[in-house]
Amino acid sequence: MKTVAIIGCGRIANNAHLPALSELDYVRIKYACDLIEDKALMAKEKYPKIENVITDYRIALSDTEIDAVYVLTPNYAHYTITMDALRAGKHVFCEKPITVSYPLSLKMQSEAEKQGRMLNIGVCNRHHKSVKVLRQMVAEGKFGQMYHVYCSFRSFRSIPGLGGAFTTKSQSGGGVLIDWGVHFFDLILYILGGAKIKNVTCDTYSEMAKDMKKYKYKSMWAEDTKDTENGTNDVDDFVTGYIRTDKASISFNGAWAQNIGENEMFIDFLGDKGGARLKYCDLFDFWSAETLEKTPADFEIPDMYLCEDDAFFRSIDSGIKDQNHIDYVIESAKLLDALYESAQKHSEVGF
Repeated sequence: MKTVAIIGCGRIANNAHLPALSELDYVRIKYACDLIEDKALMAKEKYPKIENVITDYRIALSDTEIDAVYVLTPNYAHYTITMDALRAGKHVFCEKPITVSYPLSLKMQSEAEKQGRMLNIGVCNRHHKSVKVLRQMVAEGKFGQMYHVYCSFRSFRSIPGLGGAFTTKSQSGGGVLIDWGVHFFDLILYILGGAKIKNVTCDTYSEMAKDMKKYKYKSMWAEDTKDTENGTNDVDDFVTGYIRTDKASISFNGAWAQNIGENEMFIDFLGDKGGARLKYCDLFDFWSAETLEKTPADFEIPDMYLCEDDAFFRSIDSGIKDQNHIDYVIESAKLLDALYESAQKHSEVGF
């Protein structure tokens, strides 16, 4: 039996990890913690496996029964809570991004090593069946020489929680690049076989809600957190750029909001023997250079959050770091910082 505490009872807790943990019969959820007690109480009502509701996460950290902590808070709080949990001797699962900057991410990595505790990051796509299959196909040479990857994470007028934590840089660390881009870039680097960054160039824009009161939308993720009257919007809503790695080049366009009424969420993998288009969080099509025919992927897609959480506990038991361990995710944090640096300097950033 593994005894855990959930810190942060917002959307990622309720939509992903609490449902998954509720299915794992070897997991005991002793605490649900949130600064807003009502959120934790609502989670307990929805997920009866939760035993206690608290508003101070330090209560859980001082409990010797707690084996692991889930840090599911806004980005800015990841660093402090994770460091406190590691120092308290707990294993930690921290949602993406690792935290708001690469230097702080390195400190978290170092602390996990020092304390001898597992620190996994919530880059859930590494457990998506399509991502696993594509990674294997690349390793087996099905694509031949993989030379370029293009990704699009663009949506129509969907800035989340405008004016709230999502669009306040001091709390989120950035906008669409750190919110959506991290998932796309991380799975690309993973599929490529642990690609390392050589240099990047990036431009960021914040054009769609310069006047928050006049911003029009059809739907809004985290709408209950918006504050268009008195809030802040100082993050990117559109990004574009180019990345060179030791495996392949990557180009991208990302938009929380664009004046094109389409959601364009896909990744193209281009090799000299084959190519594939992955629909984000879905299946993919593969084209062979020999037959010129398209082969659609056809398999069941298990719940990636359930797979992710189960793998976390298996790594704790075995002592073997799995693909979500911070050691294997740190390159994604390095990439995000470099892209934002490039955008700020209006020049290429290299390593």
